Amino acid sequence: MSLIMISAMYENGGNTTHRMLDGHPELFVYPFESQVGTGAVSDYLTSFVPIRYRWPEFGLDGTPDQDYEAFWDEELKTYLRVRSRSKFRDCGLEMDEADRKREFAGYLAGKPRSRRNIVLAYYHSTFATWRNLNRSGKERFFVGYNPVQVLDVAKFFADFPDGHMLHVVRHPFGGYADTKKRPFPISLERYGWTWNHCQHMALVAAGQYPGKFHILRFEDLVAGPRRALEPILTKMGLGWSDICLAPTFNAQSMGEIAPWGTIKTPTTAANLATRTELSPDEQARMAGLTKVMFDLIYPDDVAGRGTAR
Repeated sequence: MSLIMISAMYENGGNTTHRMLDGHPELFVYPFESQVGTGAVSDYLTSFVPIRYRWPEFGLDGTPDQDYEAFWDEELKTYLRVRSRSKFRDCGLEMDEADRKREFAGYLAGKPRSRRNIVLAYYHSTFATWRNLNRSGKERFFVGYNPVQVLDVAKFFADFPDGHMLHVVRHPFGGYADTKKRPFPISLERYGWTWNHCQHMALVAAGQYPGKFHILRFEDLVAGPRRALEPILTKMGLGWSDICLAPTFNAQSMGEIAPWGTIKTPTTAANLATRTELSPDEQARMAGLTKVMFDLIYPDDVAGRGTAR
């Protein structure tokens, strides 16, 4: 079993893509954000994005219990430990954390200590102990979603040369408009520069890892899910499934995507409406900050470069 990681700048459609791959018969799709980062991550990007969104690092002599606890994994651990405080408390997932930890340790028993094996133990233990998971018996990949995972693309492919990374990009007007709805949003300038850096790394990675690193524009996804996703699934060696036409959780249809991110309805009309929530001044500032990368990602969107149209 190998791994597909979804990456996306904040509110760029990563959760939407994650939910639309859910239920695909060849995929074990993680229930929430994977948040695989650990406290051992320390480099020049440490102050740039939260450590929970980084590729993990582990000590040379850690125990399975220490490794399990090292994964940030806030969304699933909160659900399992204090369900009443989880925003997913009504999702219906059935799992016992003690079983998950035992499965995690059992997977690692007798295996060499490597980052790949520890990450695989993390995903394996989740799906092995998800009691009411809708399974097909044909699953070939684990699928995780970690925002801005593109920042660690080289580490990911060093561990999973047989894996894939799917990076989702959205017009920065809509992405920032939705980010502003969070309790503690980052500034427009911080958002714009982080968006730029993610897309720059994505374009470089697409050249470095052809056939393995895939870029998906959110606008293309909502305009035509099959047209946008099927070519990427084909490159991954996966067949098409009509369940990918709409978001699901555990293969069950969702009324709206929230609380899996702030995007509620993944449609072109809703996305365009969200762009107009920025003031003219905010649009101008964001357009100025992101013009270089925007023109490379959206060469066909002349009207969208400086306005919310």
